[in-house]
Amino acid sequence: MTRILSLGWDRTLLELKMYFREKESVFFSFLFPIMLLALFSTIFGPQFNSPEMTAAGVDAGRFFLPGMVSAGVLLTSFQTMALSVASERDDGTLKRLRSTPMPPVAYFLGKVGLVASTSLAQLALLLAIARFAYGVALPTTATAWLTLAWVFALGVLGGTTLGIAYSSLGTARSIGAVVIGPLLVLQFISGVYLAFSDIPTWLQQIAAVFPLKWIAQGMRSVFLPDGFAAAEMAGAWELGRTALVLGAWAVVGLVLCVRTFRWFKRGTT
Repeated sequence: MTRILSLGWDRTLLELKMYFREKESVFFSFLFPIMLLALFSTIFGPQFNSPEMTAAGVDAGRFFLPGMVSAGVLLTSFQTMALSVASERDDGTLKRLRSTPMPPVAYFLGKVGLVASTSLAQLALLLAIARFAYGVALPTTATAWLTLAWVFALGVLGGTTLGIAYSSLGTARSIGAVVIGPLLVLQFISGVYLAFSDIPTWLQQIAAVFPLKWIAQGMRSVFLPDGFAAAEMAGAWELGRTALVLGAWAVVGLVLCVRTFRWFKRGTT
């Protein structure tokens, strides 16, 4: 076990080094939500100067922060895993790793380490920028921070397992379109970039099938006043249901990983 953990740590360090060498990956998965938070807070700031928003203590930075945190969770976990695993399968990296003495679990520990490290770093940067650049008030209760922790952890876990499974749907050339298109649609209908109450009901119902909507709803419960819960589908934050849905998706992702993961390209052995 100690040897496997040591190999997993070494693999994590290697994954991080390779990740930050890929400027496109760093921009579109790690820096993109941070850039959007700054952009949206600046552009839409004047629209949050109404007496209602001022009385509620909600400005543009506070309003958009939950969505950017949610988008970051999915981008650093789901998108990163889907793109990187598909690429490594196609260029023969997985095939070579499979033929080495390294235990297969060490490879997956390296991927989990990569996602955990980048997700936590991104979250810390988002919170720091929101607090010090835009004056967003961060949670003040242990309950809120605990909610942030478990929503974040379940979101990252589900995104990682689903991303690895999803990588089997495309090749290195096609996986970008297969991942980014549906992911962009989900971000819009899940209340990441728009107020969820402004989205048509039938789109809200579609969004409720997928984990991103529940990650975003959980994050809104952390950063927004309780009065904003009335704008949700059920008129409440539904944290119990959020935990069940995100936990279920994590299990589904794990099962799909086991059943669909391939070390080799289709048609090769």
